[in-house]
Amino acid sequence: MTIEQIKSRKLEIRSMLEQDDADLTALEVELRDLEAQEEKIQKRAALISAVASGEVETRKIDKPGDDIMDKDMEQRKASEQRGRELIEKRSVTLSNNVILPRYDAPDLKPTFNEVSTLLDRVGVRVLLGGETFRQPYITGYGEGGYTAEEANYTTAEPTFNYATINKAKITAYAEDTEEVIKLPLANYDAEVVNGITIALRKRITRQILIGAGTTNTFTGIFSSNATAIDAATDISITDIDETTLDEIIYSYGGTEDVEGTAVLILNKLDLKKFATLRTNDGEKIYNVTNNGNTGTIDGVPYIINSECKATATATTGQYLMAYGSLSNYTMTVFSPITVERSMDYQFKNGNIAHRGSIFAGGNVTAKNGFLRVKRA
Repeated sequence: MTIEQIKSRKLEIRSMLEQDDADLTALEVELRDLEAQEEKIQKRAALISAVASGEVETRKIDKPGDDIMDKDMEQRKASEQRGRELIEKRSVTLSNNVILPRYDAPDLKPTFNEVSTLLDRVGVRVLLGGETFRQPYITGYGEGGYTAEEANYTTAEPTFNYATINKAKITAYAEDTEEVIKLPLANYDAEVVNGITIALRKRITRQILIGAGTTNTFTGIFSSNATAIDAATDISITDIDETTLDEIIYSYGGTEDVEGTAVLILNKLDLKKFATLRTNDGEKIYNVTNNGNTGTIDGVPYIINSECKATATATTGQYLMAYGSLSNYTMTVFSPITVERSMDYQFKNGNIAHRGSIFAGGNVTAKNGFLRVKRA
């Protein structure tokens, strides 16, 4: 390309940079390539001129107006440099006539997981547009008896009950500015939108345990309003020892069976206690495997949820763990998660609002579907 073609293309790039959907990375690469080509052409022209004149070094001859041209050139170069810095998403600090460029990474480092997978493991019913849902369940069966001749048969009716799940509205809201969308190389805006969904899931997965069961709330496993669970079946412990897991497993379920492997929901600190418990000979008592938020303790699956209190810090009567089949908890989804963006909010200030919501509810829907463990 010639010098004139390069300058013309630079003007086109400058115009393209003002567009919201501009491919900044590609334009940055092209602009650097044009700068390199221009510099190469200028050096070649200077060398050809020096060789033709027989001069070993080039000398500048001042002419009237040269100082003005030099200033214009400096301003033009400064503008081009500023353009490159904007493309690279640098933040330039001016202090005492010193320019200090700050370079920002093009990516965002994630934080630790804040959402328990409990939300993804419970039973789910999608009932779009609903207000409430009732799940009937069997509470027990009668027993036959001896009957004399011509006497009435022994009454042995099964008994039933139902759990009610009411609609709860869960919302999340966040704001950012148009600069966050247009200027930083890292995609902060996408994380703001993603954060709305995470915030909704974070709230729900905690409410599955501690929801109050009142108006506009989930009914959590630990709630006294989870009427499917008989509070008399709760067990209490003072600490985690070599008998704790067996105590939980054999206390769960009916009187006739040892139930199949269920899931233990607990705090991470209590999981650590299971993992670090040793015999007098230093041997591990429990074999604990870890896979992020889940794993097994001696083959029993577990899920970490921070709403479970840790045994070491819990007060008397606080719930530490829950054990049971996760399908015994039902979450109903009355509407899908919706995340909306509004650029009309404070339009003059350039603020952008993001909001997300979901209508859902949950409750324990099986008789004594979970065994709850308290701090003694």
